[in-house]
Amino acid sequence: MTSPSPRSSTLFVSATMTSSLQLLFAAINQVKDEQALRSQVLPKMGEYFTAKRWGIFFFDRVSFPNNQLGKALQTALSMEHNPVLRYVVEHHAPVHEALVVSLKTWQIICPRPDHWHVMTGPLVSDGQLVGALGFTREKSLPAFDRQNLADLSGICLHLSVWIATVRSQHQTFISHRLTTRELEIVELVALGRTNAEIGRELWITENSVKQALKRMFRKLEVSSRTEMIAQLAVKK
Repeated sequence: MTSPSPRSSTLFVSATMTSSLQLLFAAINQVKDEQALRSQVLPKMGEYFTAKRWGIFFFDRVSFPNNQLGKALQTALSMEHNPVLRYVVEHHAPVHEALVVSLKTWQIICPRPDHWHVMTGPLVSDGQLVGALGFTREKSLPAFDRQNLADLSGICLHLSVWIATVRSQHQTFISHRLTTRELEIVELVALGRTNAEIGRELWITENSVKQALKRMFRKLEVSSRTEMIAQLAVKK
């Protein structure tokens, strides 16, 4: 039996990876909500990139627990502390740590052994950066390379289209559940207005605002202003 040539083996691996990437694109298009995206598709992406950890973050929905872990997450997701995230925010392009800092510097910034190598890509909706998709590898694994960045770019493009579509559908659904007055209140809540300020702006009593918020919370099945705004994805 004739052994395959090195070139034939390389072409086979390349074709296999392309096929796997197409399957990821199809999986993204098939999921209907964020929960399904996280549970069904993200693990497949992690496997595709041979990642130790993976995550998707929507900037208008990120919340940090009031503990040591929350403080660590807040630091890790700050542009001042994280040059990889800063690059994504400034350039709207995928990046891995070796493109922005030296290995020694990265070890100081992020000493965790399961984050020895990191790669992050942008998620864009309506022309604005709304989130990021990230993967990490341990020290024993090779660093992310140009091909990984190219593949991540394609995945982020498909995800960005998916996000824009799902959010548009969600907004339409919400608009049908809330009255015109309630939508006006939502917009003012998103701007940080108090009940009294909303009342003055809409020429209604503060108590009317409170009662309206109670009805809106029941309709949307939420228990706080923050949760309501996060669900509605209203831009401040």
